[in-house]
Amino acid sequence: MTTLMLERPEDGPAIEALIDTAFGPERFSKTVYKFRDGVPPVPELCFVAYDHSELVGSLRFWPILINGHTEAILLGPLAVDPRRRGEGIGAALMWHGLADAQRKGHRIVILVGDFDYYVKFGFRREPCERLELPGWVDRKRFLARALVPGAVDNLSGMIGKWLPPAERSRDVA
Repeated sequence: MTTLMLERPEDGPAIEALIDTAFGPERFSKTVYKFRDGVPPVPELCFVAYDHSELVGSLRFWPILINGHTEAILLGPLAVDPRRRGEGIGAALMWHGLADAQRKGHRIVILVGDFDYYVKFGFRREPCERLELPGWVDRKRFLARALVPGAVDNLSGMIGKWLPPAERSRDVA
């Protein structure tokens, strides 16, 4: 039986090992990892899946800014033990994480991932057509989802690293 729960500090080493196994060290060269450098994930939106005492899945969300002022969250990585793929662990983490993000007042989720997998969770390519990342991205994998109706309808601009409100640019329209 798989149990979902908030990530705990002691889960860190097992999560890193799982992500290493699932994605390998080349993941650090990807554009979306720039947003994570020096910025902690949203703690109330970091989830793990356990099967008895074994960590079998992890999902994290990270704060980002669109155009220097619109708050959003970046989903990822979603990692599932390769031996356990196809059992619904990733889907359970996804539905749980998205519902919790919505309950906590988040409006926009961005990710770079497999369209065929994420479309079933409501992610679309169209909202990202007017968005940019500060590095290369496969546009077919650049996806967004509104957690409230209309939140992604008029998105445009550069996605950037999250900054505390006092440090945000005041001259960005």
